Amino acid sequence: MSRKNEYRLIFTLALLFLSAAAVADTTKLMVVTTVAPITNIVQNVGGRYVEVTGIVPEGSDSHTFEPAPSDAKLLIGADIIIVNGLSLELPTVKLAEKVKRPQIKIVSLGERTISPNDWKFDFSFPKEKGHPNPHLWPNIALAMRYAEIARDELSNLDPQHTAGYEANTTAYLAKLEKLDEAIFACIKSIPEKNRKLVTYHDSFAYFAPRYGVKVIGAVQPADFSEPSPRDVMRIIDQLKKEQVPAIFGSEVFPSKTLAQIARETGARFIDQLADDELPGKLGDANHSFIGMMANNMNIMTEALGGSRNCAVGVDSANLPQ
Repeated sequence: MSRKNEYRLIFTLALLFLSAAAVADTTKLMVVTTVAPITNIVQNVGGRYVEVTGIVPEGSDSHTFEPAPSDAKLLIGADIIIVNGLSLELPTVKLAEKVKRPQIKIVSLGERTISPNDWKFDFSFPKEKGHPNPHLWPNIALAMRYAEIARDELSNLDPQHTAGYEANTTAYLAKLEKLDEAIFACIKSIPEKNRKLVTYHDSFAYFAPRYGVKVIGAVQPADFSEPSPRDVMRIIDQLKKEQVPAIFGSEVFPSKTLAQIARETGARFIDQLADDELPGKLGDANHSFIGMMANNMNIMTEALGGSRNCAVGVDSANLPQ
């Protein structure tokens, strides 16, 4: 081979190598998640290096959600599957275990974040059923741990972008810290005697002890059915005794029972709290986990007699992708 042809071959091989590297660099990890808060946390951590798809539609009851056959295709194509765990998405996890490729990992954030000694059990999640309350993310310290686990798992799977995942996570944790500070300030503005929560579904079991709130009760039974008249009377008696100023529902769960309880007790009925539905629409500045929690705090704090719009200054925008 002539020297000229040799140089040409070397040049061609170099171009092919650079082209392949460019393709590899732009190939995104396919990440499948479940509920919207986890999907949003992972998207902020992964940034432009990942394609994140949440299986559980926003506003759905994640406890009873059954994945569609078309979701199997997403799970088969996933490079990693990230779920909350703690029995939240059992049908989805069972499907994932059945159809995923053998080497693909299912990351269960809840079990990686707290130990069984820290599990919370309550009316909606009684200990005898064996399934703890899985709603860790309203506690921002635990949500921060979710982000760190996502960072580590994505870095292990995609080490060439470790620096990017670390930078994203550092920036995102800073935003979560500001949210955490705002929540403490919001709760502090509520008269101490009013720092009590009654909800339809108990999504704030891990939130309450961190921020100094007492969960009085939840209306929804453990089997996710409608509460019995006896359950309703128990709640009414307790609310009258505790003098709770407001009770909270959401668009996800039925509200007729809460409205009845509010009439019987004189408490305000607020039908706007969310635990897994992000505010606004996709692309809106506040369509984020941080936006959801800031919105919750504005609603909750005002209803309980605290500062109005106490979390309005929280930066709820997602990180640039």
